[in-house]
Amino acid sequence: MRRLVDALCSDECAGRAPGTRGGMAARRIVMDAFREAGLTPVEQKIAVGANVLATVPGTTDRWVMVAAHYDHLGQDGPDIFRGADDNAAAVAILVEVARALAREKLKRGVIFAAFDAEEPPHFLQNTMGSQEWVRRPSVPLDRVDLMVCMDLVGHAFGPPGTPEDVRQTLFALGAERSAGTSAHVDALSRAVPGVVVRRADAEIIPPLSDYEAFWQKEIPFLFLSCAHGRHYHTPQDTPAWLDWAKMDATARWLERFVRETCARQEPRIAWSPGARDDASSLRTLIEIGRSLADVLPPAIEGVAVASALLAACDRNGRLPESRRPQLQMLARMLEEGLA
Repeated sequence: MRRLVDALCSDECAGRAPGTRGGMAARRIVMDAFREAGLTPVEQKIAVGANVLATVPGTTDRWVMVAAHYDHLGQDGPDIFRGADDNAAAVAILVEVARALAREKLKRGVIFAAFDAEEPPHFLQNTMGSQEWVRRPSVPLDRVDLMVCMDLVGHAFGPPGTPEDVRQTLFALGAERSAGTSAHVDALSRAVPGVVVRRADAEIIPPLSDYEAFWQKEIPFLFLSCAHGRHYHTPQDTPAWLDWAKMDATARWLERFVRETCARQEPRIAWSPGARDDASSLRTLIEIGRSLADVLPPAIEGVAVASALLAACDRNGRLPESRRPQLQMLARMLEEGLA
């Protein structure tokens, strides 16, 4: 993973902006990495740049997608935006999972997607690589049982001195949108030492990454992220600040999760229309807040607020609409406090 991240963050890739020489160099590096992992990647041309896709067929015509965007912001004068956390680390994890599953005999097949053109302005112009894939899918959309998206998964959650139980946090958003996925994620929350996977409702933040196009089509999804770090979208987002041990644990966790998802017995993983689970978000905030109480005293007040909100949830885990802004405010305060 270090070699791949270093290559994607090199001067040659120059920030990996779509359609640039650096972006094309990054695409070649990703394709070579998939080949070295034992897969046969193909390019899908898009408006600017190209997606890189590789598949491991299953014994049924059902699919799980694992995805991460490989582009970044490019270069501004002498400053290269290297994008180690955003999103070279996720691409490295993607390839490691592909390597582990390349020769597996799976029930559902796996599509590994390295999407291009996720960053601005494409995010706002409806020209993202993930949007292009949904418009021109390599398999029928109704055959995709789950899309797992990774973005900002390379850093520890919180600065040095933060309890390890918190720094190892990996947030999992959107599990509530499909039948059985919440229970699956919860069962594996601490299954791999070095990473703690904590669920939250997808609407705790605005849509942030490539999973949005799948959400709009009501395709089950799971978004994995460590939230925005202190070097987000700056030239300081370099390999030096990544948490390699956490990345390794994340790759092993995701390999297990994908393998088990591919083996699920139901014929298809059903979308849960109208589902929301504010209670999962609040439980996550309470757990983290209690762990932070000794090092971040304001966390105690946050725990009290989150506990009151949890008590206000209905039996389906939904907060009254009038109180949801408080939940989103607590999430922002936590992210900003640990950046």
